[in-house]
Amino acid sequence: MELKERISDTIAETGRPMSAGDICRNMAESGGEVRAEEVKLALKELAKEGRVIITRRGKAALPQQLGLIYGRIQGNGRGFGFFIPADGGDDLFITAEDMNGALHGDTVWVRKLTGSRRGRNDRGAVEMIAGRAGRRVTGTFEADNEYGGYVIPDDSRLAEDVLIPFSHINGASQGDKVVAEITQYPGARRPMLGRIDEVLGRPGDKGLDMLSIIRRLDLPDKFPDEAQRQAGGLRAPNADELTDRRDYRRALTITIDGADARDLDDAVSLEKVDGLYRLGVHIADVSYYVKRGSPIDKEAYKRGTSVYFPDRVLPMLPRELSNGLCSLNPNEDKLTLSCVMDIDSQGRVVHHNIAKSVIRSNHRMTYDEVNAIFAGDGELAEKYSDIMPMLAEMRRLKDILKAKRQRRGAIDFDLPEADIHLDCNGRAVDVSLHVRGEANMMIEEFMLSANETVAQEGVEKGLPLIYRVHEAPDTERIKELNVFLHTLGYGIDNAEKVQPADVRKMLIKAEGSPEEMVINNVTLRAMTKARYSPDCDGHFGLAAKYYCHFTSPIRRYPDLLVHRALNELLEGRLDEENLKRWKEYLPAASDQCSDREATATEAERAADDLKKCEYMSQHIGEEYQGVISGVTQSGFFVELGNTVEGRVRAESLSGDRYELDEKGYRLVGRFTGSQYRLGDEVKVRAVSADMETSRIEFELAEEKTHKAQGKSPKRAGHGSTRGKNSDKIKAPKSRKGGHGFGHSKRRQKGRGKSKGTP
Repeated sequence: MELKERISDTIAETGRPMSAGDICRNMAESGGEVRAEEVKLALKELAKEGRVIITRRGKAALPQQLGLIYGRIQGNGRGFGFFIPADGGDDLFITAEDMNGALHGDTVWVRKLTGSRRGRNDRGAVEMIAGRAGRRVTGTFEADNEYGGYVIPDDSRLAEDVLIPFSHINGASQGDKVVAEITQYPGARRPMLGRIDEVLGRPGDKGLDMLSIIRRLDLPDKFPDEAQRQAGGLRAPNADELTDRRDYRRALTITIDGADARDLDDAVSLEKVDGLYRLGVHIADVSYYVKRGSPIDKEAYKRGTSVYFPDRVLPMLPRELSNGLCSLNPNEDKLTLSCVMDIDSQGRVVHHNIAKSVIRSNHRMTYDEVNAIFAGDGELAEKYSDIMPMLAEMRRLKDILKAKRQRRGAIDFDLPEADIHLDCNGRAVDVSLHVRGEANMMIEEFMLSANETVAQEGVEKGLPLIYRVHEAPDTERIKELNVFLHTLGYGIDNAEKVQPADVRKMLIKAEGSPEEMVINNVTLRAMTKARYSPDCDGHFGLAAKYYCHFTSPIRRYPDLLVHRALNELLEGRLDEENLKRWKEYLPAASDQCSDREATATEAERAADDLKKCEYMSQHIGEEYQGVISGVTQSGFFVELGNTVEGRVRAESLSGDRYELDEKGYRLVGRFTGSQYRLGDEVKVRAVSADMETSRIEFELAEEKTHKAQGKSPKRAGHGSTRGKNSDKIKAPKSRKGGHGFGHSKRRQKGRGKSKGTP
């Protein structure tokens, strides 16, 4: 038993807080003598992990001994917050006076409060701050001639400004976008102090808005010198180094990506053999170049994933690798890991082989080209005449694989996404609805098959892999979802033990109806969030017993780890000692990859929201048709057909006083009974677009009276529930709602496909 476990057991057995000296003496009496320095170090790690708390007297206690709960704070700009327990328990509301200096993102110890206040019985108070989320704040500098100035945080979840003394302004001017380092955190009677660490630029500077998001979320935008030097020194292998690889260079092979993609990490091939489809999914062998513990590997682990903004990409790997050595560019010999599958007419993989390989892609194709070919473009068909028979077979195989997934109950959430178009100065000039074509879906099906096949191989051979896990949704959340669905005439059967097929059945029933997109959104919000894990616990959304991420090692670290484990198996290096090391490493690596994925998602959404706001700032006064996508006491949110979302204030609604009906997902007029419900179609006029908060304001362009007992107006086919407003009612337990598939429908900017990444 490791030292930290022994310390926890000792404190639990004693039943009282203990000092490091107490713990050492207790262990010595039990015949397990240990040095005080080791105990103190272990206690620091236990406190950081949230497993013990250090009291004001310096003694260590287990949380349950003090009646405290460990977790994280989600802040709000008005000063209050929500406490999210680490053990997955119910959230607690924290009033501003009970925050006790805690900021958004901080890990804290909270005491649940008894009694009620203004009708709430889910309150807590921060007793101690276990760890700060960060020491840097990005925001706008406001000069103050008496004191120096202050920084107004970009993150609206931070309720306090950072005061900057004259001596720490460091050249910042009024209105500059800056990064401030916190030198004193807020307390009961003290403000938050800081110093200007970096001046990012002046309002209107090209790319400043995206750079501000990058700094706010502490995303690395430059590679360390050591990693960059290593990347510059890497070279492609010579012919002698390819002899131990399966040679697929003569196989007809293509890549299909977005037109502006540069990191081409997957290629596909297909032939018919004895009545079976032999599908080859060939993935860039990044692990050949990125060795464990190397400078590039350490930086890739830190980043976890590439991050895609409307105007740039923050790659996980240096461009010498992502766009060069590893990218499967046409007519070049490239190192790959190949998963070749023999698939029958029912979509079953009857045989597969995973091998180190070398390929030579024949064509670098785009989705637009393949979609045009499928639509009958004769000119393109002639240009790619050598692969037309293969494309026709790929199209048929796509239909077979999709039908197989549907038969087993896989859930398809096809939610609207935006294409954001920028001018030469980086300014948003158009926001349009992104269209997923048949070619996109074809590649997704192929990647899904490879991911499942590799995961099954990992389980059957006991490989140390990171799996992509998606648990079944909480029963209570499904029951709450059903309350809303029943108001629309729908419902999920078997709520007590819901299966993917039950959810799929309901979604199929809603297909083509005015309510379809609203139902898709609220159902997705009721799902759990996918994550990475060393245990293969299945994927509910895909109705898959086995699933991992194998197909995108250039842009995702979990895929690189899967490749590394496969290569060690293929090279005969996966001995007992190596397996032990992997098993010790994977839990923390899984958490790191999940955390970095969440940060990347937050950054990309923030960037999209800001650019949508910038676009709408050029269209103030124009009218649009939209659908109500969220409801709060202060008003409701409307999403337009291009996914732009804005708020209609309740106070702007004339003729009545509107109140929130939380269970009915609607605002109801107190006197007239008029209602505005989630999913209702409305006509709005753009009123304002605040670039500081990314908030768009609408007003109703024409008001209709919707009686509570009467027929609701037609519901439109757009209704994203995505947004940054924590009190918006979008689905059951909406504040905790998370996309069930993680990156499943998050379009990778510059790639135009999700590459089978649920």
